[in-house]
Amino acid sequence: QVQLVEAGGGLVQAGGSLRLSCAASGTMFSVNTMGWYRQAPGKQRELVATISNAGFTNYAHSVKGRFTISRDNAKNTVYLQMNSLEPEDTAVYYCSYGIWEGDNRNWGQGTQVTVSS
Repeated sequence: QVQLVEAGGGLVQAGGSLRLSCAASGTMFSVNTMGWYRQAPGKQRELVATISNAGFTNYAHSVKGRFTISRDNAKNTVYLQMNSLEPEDTAVYYCSYGIWEGDNRNWGQGTQVTVSS
């Protein structure tokens, strides 16, 4: 079992930036994928970005060029740098862990990101 703890959410004006972090603990597979998903009120949870332990990344079209996912394998931590934030980015952001993208075996508790116009 892997535990995930997110940090870094908050309130920001449109055009601003935030950086989320997610620290993983527990027994992790050597090959794994961590990612960020988000869920806005009344909407389904959607993929934001994922990154494999080898550094391969995938982004949702809506965040390409604005968000950057990265990870520090030595610290078992994944980051999401969010720039040029838009009100449409307002959601609860969840960290995930699994072997491959979509294999979300574990979730963090979520962190609220609110972008005001």
